[in-house]
Amino acid sequence: MPITKYLITIILIANTELSIGNDKISKQLEKDIELNETVEVYVLLKNHAHIKLKSFDNRIEKLSNSIKQLKSNATISQNNIKQLLSSLTTNYKFYWINNSFWARIQSHKVKELIASDFVIKAYSNNTTHLKTINTNYLEKTSLQTIEWNINRVSAPQVWQMGIKGQGVLIAGQDTGYQWNHASIKNKYAGWDGINVNHNYHWHDAIFNPNIDCLDTINMPISCDDHGHGTHTMGIMVGDDGQGNQIGVAPEAKWIGCRNMNQGDGTPATYTECFQFFMEPTDLNNNNPDVTKAPHIINNSWGCPISEGCVQPDVLETVVNNVVDAGILVVVAAGNTGSSCNSINTPIAIYAKALTIGSTTSSDEISSFSSQGAVVVDGSNRIKPDIVAPGSNIRSAQLNGNYINFNGTSMAAPHVVGVAALMISANPAMAGKPKILKHVLLRTSLPLSTFQTCNGVLGFDRPNNTFGWGRINALDAVNQIKDIIFLDNYEYF
Repeated sequence: MPITKYLITIILIANTELSIGNDKISKQLEKDIELNETVEVYVLLKNHAHIKLKSFDNRIEKLSNSIKQLKSNATISQNNIKQLLSSLTTNYKFYWINNSFWARIQSHKVKELIASDFVIKAYSNNTTHLKTINTNYLEKTSLQTIEWNINRVSAPQVWQMGIKGQGVLIAGQDTGYQWNHASIKNKYAGWDGINVNHNYHWHDAIFNPNIDCLDTINMPISCDDHGHGTHTMGIMVGDDGQGNQIGVAPEAKWIGCRNMNQGDGTPATYTECFQFFMEPTDLNNNNPDVTKAPHIINNSWGCPISEGCVQPDVLETVVNNVVDAGILVVVAAGNTGSSCNSINTPIAIYAKALTIGSTTSSDEISSFSSQGAVVVDGSNRIKPDIVAPGSNIRSAQLNGNYINFNGTSMAAPHVVGVAALMISANPAMAGKPKILKHVLLRTSLPLSTFQTCNGVLGFDRPNNTFGWGRINALDAVNQIKDIIFLDNYEYF
């Protein structure tokens, strides 16, 4: 039997007490070690300081302050474990965003690694393929109009007010993005209308990809090795100027990161993309520039057990740090519905993630849309937070085509687009993800069901099927326009 190699990342989490032994290693990683001579791991390290959240009116100052503290904290751990790590392997990478690292290491050396007092937990960094729902191919000329889903969330009424997402930068981490697809090319932050520059606008987190994202002179270039990512970006900003109006915020700009290798992602690749978005770098991963960080991040993916997310909290510190730094994190709920408690994978389960379920053209819940409550971490948290159209959504596909996809992956980008419209309507809301979330939830259209999940009635608001309801761009923008940000704003 050939030996399979796995990626292991190590992450350190503050104030978590774990004894040396099996509770410092995930069950999946234990299996990997038994079956393989070499494994890849994702490891969390102990924090050494409490990150102090300060109030800043300027979002760049807020981001810079968070990044400075996170880097300082991570440097202590890195300096203390680097000598040991270097003696065990030469293949490793640190992440300051959550004080973690990944490494490729011989299985018999893992025990020595995790025995370090600086290690909190070691996880497997396995991959699994992105699961998409039914698709329906459409030629480019099949439909040229404002799509039904864009009308459903009232985006065109906001456009009539002159608000189309201008001045807002969104980000997506996915299978990549075909940057020059006609529907999203003019919205790419790296395109000036004449030349393209992928520095600070594109990052590839995939090591040894099946398909290289390189141009004719072997330089990194934004590309999509699957089609999923391009489709989601089209829902956020798509408009080819020829009648294919597929995006909610057609004048917002975007940047991207590939976190999946033809649909295969890991905790390490997701972490790397989040870190890039907090502080974008050039194509050589140097010269970071926080001023190029996005306002909102779309995440149309989940991290199931098969990808190494055996412990529910594996990516929670990452998400919390991004949101606390002032960036809205929008997440697809998952496609394992329609039973209760089917929202069960990171990062959709987290409190600070804005989790999105899927609805049909008649505002019914999509049959595939995962539902709450979140029981995998014992929180019984009500999820999703909100819903948006996700059934039979027409958007961009590779090579200039258009295609219909179904999935909560399609629902989440609608919310990103509406949030972009909200910031465009009131630029003071940039860097204020909690207020954006509050307004999005409270201005949604209430929806109900006869299904009761974990004691929460389907007629309650929020409930575990629709959350607070289906997004409404017009009402959200009208409310956000009049908000003057105050430190004591009551958003919960």
